[in-house]
Amino acid sequence: MLITEVLLIGGRSGVGKSSVGYEVSAQLRAVDVAHALIEGDVLDHIHPAPPGDPDRSRLTERNLAALWGNYAALGCRRLIYTNTASVMASESGIYERALGKDARFVRVLLTASDATARGRLAARELGSELEQQVQRSGFMARHLEEGVPEGTVRVATDGRAVADVARDVVAAVGWWPSAADE
Repeated sequence: MLITEVLLIGGRSGVGKSSVGYEVSAQLRAVDVAHALIEGDVLDHIHPAPPGDPDRSRLTERNLAALWGNYAALGCRRLIYTNTASVMASESGIYERALGKDARFVRVLLTASDATARGRLAARELGSELEQQVQRSGFMARHLEEGVPEGTVRVATDGRAVADVARDVVAAVGWWPSAADE
């Protein structure tokens, strides 16, 4: 039986999770490493929240299980998953149920200063929610630092190119092809 390998990329809003996730995927494609990428933020984007699921976690779990089921049926065994809280110990059950109890998880917490996050959010949030996003980002930065399990890899993004951060993330998960794979 093949083990599902999961790279969970988490971090505050404005840290670069989506950009890094897509760049990790690009770097893996460049060396022909099979994988799937799921942007977790879209799995629960519904208003109002479903009845009985105010934080939308059950919806996230069902949607993730459905998507992963399709990828796994095609033989995929590696998943890059980006979502703010995905690296939290409290979220482990969602991923184990959706992806399998035998899945191997590597958690990477991307970090950035308040100033960096604010600058990135200001460039991205062109609508009415900038201040709300900035406040939530600061709260989550502290919450994530306190709630990630031991062994979580931390990668700073301040002042760094996305490609460099992604190389550090791929190194942490160990998915570079080895001479034995060739």
